[in-house]
Amino acid sequence: MVKKHDWYRMRGYIHFDAPIGLKKATAIVTNTKRVATHAFFPLLHYTIESFKVVKNSHGEVEKRIKQRPIAYASHLDSHIYSYYSRVLSARYEVALQERGLDKNVIAFRTLGKNNIDFANDAFEEVKKRRSCSAIALDITGFFDNLDHQILKEHWCYLLGADKLPNDHFNVFRSITRFSKVCRDTVYELLKIAKNNPKNGRFKICPEVFRRVIRANKLIQVNTDSKGVPQGSPISALLSNIYMLTFDVAAKNISDQYNGCYYRYCDDMLFIVPTAYKDLVEKAVIAEIAKVKLDINPKKTEVRDFWPSGSVMQSNKPLQYLGFIFDGQH
Repeated sequence: MVKKHDWYRMRGYIHFDAPIGLKKATAIVTNTKRVATHAFFPLLHYTIESFKVVKNSHGEVEKRIKQRPIAYASHLDSHIYSYYSRVLSARYEVALQERGLDKNVIAFRTLGKNNIDFANDAFEEVKKRRSCSAIALDITGFFDNLDHQILKEHWCYLLGADKLPNDHFNVFRSITRFSKVCRDTVYELLKIAKNNPKNGRFKICPEVFRRVIRANKLIQVNTDSKGVPQGSPISALLSNIYMLTFDVAAKNISDQYNGCYYRYCDDMLFIVPTAYKDLVEKAVIAEIAKVKLDINPKKTEVRDFWPSGSVMQSNKPLQYLGFIFDGQH
C-alpha cells in the first residue's frame, strides 16, 4: 500500500534553507499557486567516483573508475520535486501499462526487484532461447542531452494538456534552466568541513548566500536547450518520461523480430534471433535519433549465443548491469 506522504522525507544535509516538517511542506507542495511562484535555490553539485568491473581486450577482469556528477536541491525544493514526481509517476505507470511496456522499462520504478534480478531475468531469457544474439546499447551523455522541448511535450502528454499548468511549468523551468553552485567551493569559502559540514548548522543563511555566493558569482545557470541535473528527486522519472515514445518504438522493433527489449536508464538490451541482430541495431539507432540522442558506439556490445551439446557458448561474454554472462556462468 502506497503511503499518503511517501513523497516526504527529511534530508540531513546542509543547504541554502533549513529542513521543514511534513505539515508545512504539505501546505506548500499542494498549493499550486505557491508552487507556480516559488523561487528555487541553486543546486549544490559535486562529483562522485564509481567503480565498474569489466573484462578488457585480453579477457582480464579489471576495475574502471567512472566519474558521475551529482546535484542536490534545497530542502523545500526537494519536497516540491518529490511531490510532483509522485503526481507524474502515477500517470506514467498508467501510460506504461496501456502500451504494454511494464516489463521493458526497469529503472527508477517500484518493481520489488534490483539489478541482480534484472540481470538474471535477461540471462535466463538468453538461456531459454538457446540460440540468439544480445545487443547492448548505451546512450551517450543521457541526462546531459535530454532535449527540453521533447521533455515538455511528453510532460504535457501525461497531463493530457496542450501546455503545462503554471505550477508544473515552474517545476519544469527550474529543472531545465537549473542553476548550480559547486559544493566544495562553498565549503571552502565558508570554512565548512567536508567531513562534518553541519557542525551545529542547519542552513547557509540568506545573508551569507547574497554576500558570498552571489557576490563571488558562483552560480552557474544552464542556458542550453538540453540537459537535466542528476540527483534531484524528479530527474530519474523525467528521464523515463522523456523516453516514452522511444520505448514504444523499441518494443515494436523487438516484437517485429521476435525479440525482447529491456531498458535500464541509458542501458538498453535487445535479445533477438541472431539473423536479425544487424537489422535491430540499425533500426534502434534510427529511432534514438528521433529523440535527439545518440548511441555510444564504443560501448555497443553484440554477443552471439548458441547451443553446444548440453551447454551454451558465446563469441564473447555479455556485460549487463554489472554482471558478466558467457552462456554458462
